[in-house]
Amino acid sequence: MIPAYVKIHDAIRKEIEEGIWKIGQRLPSERDLADVYEVSRMTLRQAITLLVDEGILERRVGSGTYVSGRRVQEKMRGTTSFTEIVRAQGKTPSSQLISYQKKLASEDEIKRLELRPTDFVVRMERVRFADKIPLVFEVASIPEKLIRQFKREEITEHFFQTLTDNGFEIGKSQRTIYAKNASERVANFLTIPKGQAVLALTQVSYFTNGQPFEYVHSQYVGDRFEFYLENN
Repeated sequence: MIPAYVKIHDAIRKEIEEGIWKIGQRLPSERDLADVYEVSRMTLRQAITLLVDEGILERRVGSGTYVSGRRVQEKMRGTTSFTEIVRAQGKTPSSQLISYQKKLASEDEIKRLELRPTDFVVRMERVRFADKIPLVFEVASIPEKLIRQFKREEITEHFFQTLTDNGFEIGKSQRTIYAKNASERVANFLTIPKGQAVLALTQVSYFTNGQPFEYVHSQYVGDRFEFYLENN
């Protein structure tokens, strides 16, 4: 016998596939849905949780449950800016600047960016969005001497474009991906529950001459973003 929550899961999924519930649309409350399907709220919640786990629905803290959009995808090849990735998939990129500070380079930054102990970096925190949905919390470190001549907006809003417009040639990048749990601070920015698993990424980007120019720590919402490999 098929459990009641599975039947509801299948019914809601079918309605989404048939376009009755649109991408980005907010679902009624669990109480209202439980009345519609004539089940307890606990049974309804099981069905919703399963749909969330599958990436079909997404919960937004303090807002409700929504039909997920197609995940933004990034090819694990070459070096591409977040803005380019999002635009290539027909979505509108945007960002929220959380902090922007000039700091002495840490030991990790000195190693990754090939700096001296007396060198400074510009360290900025941003939340990156696609169609106003938060996808990633990002901390980027850039050698201060490299960007001294640029305006702050040129760094925070379209850094890669600023570099190429000024004659820099962007080359390869090195990435490491792993899973971690979102801290309360990061979870609040990404509108996900504290402790939810996220895709963490560290990336060092280089110019074609081998000089590193950016070191980034990113935390992606797993059910809104995915990486895939493509071999030549």
